[in-house]
Amino acid sequence: MALLRKSKFNRVLLVLLVLMLCLLLRSTLLRASSRLSITQKASERTQAQASAVRSPGTDNVVPVIICASEERVGATMATINSIFSNTDASVFFYIVTLRDTVRLIRQYIEKTTLRHIRYKILEFNPMVLRGKVRPDTSRPDLLHPLNFVRFYLPQLDISHKKVIYLDDDVIVQGDIKHLFQTKVKQGHAAAFATDCDLPSTHEMVHSIGMQTTYMGFLDYRKQEVKDLGIDPRDCSFNPGVFVADISQWKKQKITKQLEKWMEENFKQNIYSSAMAGGVATPPMLIVFHDKYTTLDPLWHVRHLGWSPDAHYSESFLQEAHLLHWNGPFKPWNYPAVHSDLWERWFIPDPSGKFSLVRPDSDG
Repeated sequence: MALLRKSKFNRVLLVLLVLMLCLLLRSTLLRASSRLSITQKASERTQAQASAVRSPGTDNVVPVIICASEERVGATMATINSIFSNTDASVFFYIVTLRDTVRLIRQYIEKTTLRHIRYKILEFNPMVLRGKVRPDTSRPDLLHPLNFVRFYLPQLDISHKKVIYLDDDVIVQGDIKHLFQTKVKQGHAAAFATDCDLPSTHEMVHSIGMQTTYMGFLDYRKQEVKDLGIDPRDCSFNPGVFVADISQWKKQKITKQLEKWMEENFKQNIYSSAMAGGVATPPMLIVFHDKYTTLDPLWHVRHLGWSPDAHYSESFLQEAHLLHWNGPFKPWNYPAVHSDLWERWFIPDPSGKFSLVRPDSDG
């Protein structure tokens, strides 16, 4: 009898032990599941945040490509500030630079009010220009590798079908989304502002001897230029501001065409930086001749940097959507015209490397 009671007791203990093990196992599984869920959610949040900065969606985004050299980083930041301050659109800035300048750019943005912009820094490899750019001392600034980034837009790490390209010596007074809304005509890879498009600028342009036709950019004494069949009196355009259709750019192999003329000039010297637009403008003029859409001229009021004395009227400048100080007299240096319109968007460099040159400054 005692043996029977002991046997029943052992069975009860065994059942209780099994139940306890089951409860422990269930608890462990629940905790593991909870941790996995939290980890997955955290991972999803991190991925979403990274995506918002690194890979912007192409819908409802205005992509702007602009270069930033170490010597002119403050100019780039003034351009970005003017764009960001004058629009409610979702703008994403692709800032192209050389490797040594990446840290400087990031510091400039993160330590100033520009920290609120959405951006990505892209490194440009100057080795792609080997055998394509002839050394020239007349305007060395025009030979900077970043001057040729505009030739290689499809090779940049971007995913947009349409982009805006801007030089670093511009200020945007209008809403950049209106420039982006420019309809590039079917079959065209880009939209530029022609140099003959704005009567208000003609008087000043002629007074400073600025060229507005192909004659000022190409050496028509060279047979290679004559063979192009381009009338030297045709209106030129400035490639410092344009809207690009990346799909058409790729389809027409625009980069390959531009490289062909760079290599041709390297061998034959059919244009030089001593001419009006340096060595970056002529290949664009050749490749896009009669094959581009025309921008609203108020979206590219230029030649502000060609003379330290010639001025536009204040009323005309107030109407302009974009101002461009192309030429040697930059608004961050002295002398320059209408520098007050540029300086209102300037943000001091937290590193102190970039500074304004003014009559009372030591620079």
